[in-house]
Amino acid sequence: MDKLQVDILGLSTSPHTNGAYALILYEVEGKRKLPIIIGGFEAQAIALKLENIKPPRPFTHDLFKTIADTFSLSVKEVFIDELHNETFYAKVICEMHGETHEIDARPSDAIAIAVRFGAPIFVSEEIMNEAGIREEQQEEAEVTDQGTEQGASKELAGKVGSSLNDLQKMLDDAVNREDYEEAARLRDEISRIKGSS
Repeated sequence: MDKLQVDILGLSTSPHTNGAYALILYEVEGKRKLPIIIGGFEAQAIALKLENIKPPRPFTHDLFKTIADTFSLSVKEVFIDELHNETFYAKVICEMHGETHEIDARPSDAIAIAVRFGAPIFVSEEIMNEAGIREEQQEEAEVTDQGTEQGASKELAGKVGSSLNDLQKMLDDAVNREDYEEAARLRDEISRIKGSS
């Protein structure tokens, strides 16, 4: 089975499902992107690690990393290898004492683990052909959604009415309160403001 290396492009709220996020993976040596719908908890776990925000208490994926390190288990790669009825399946490829093991996982959990280990993420060629989006298709969708997205971003920025420093303080406070949903929303707003300036 051919494998393509992918990396994380970003996370965004999914307009189609309440409380879910779209994790966008991009082909490292190509022009396709692969959106995967994931839950809010997993999205927060991935986003906090990508932003190097350390929660006051470890997430489940952080706990797994600590246990794995304690027992000399390393994660070599994550492989999203199956797609059935619009559900993705993944494997975490681990090595312990010279033995390799493949562990079934949801892609969201596998990727949350991969970012903690610095492990590469792969997708099968078959899945990318079936569910991947070429850049041209995405540009058409962005032109359609751009007006709505910009309006929502301006409205949110107006509601917040804060400078980047204020937003950063609010983000730190949300993390300390362990309100990760609010932290993710604030992080996204900070990114939008930085990106538009």
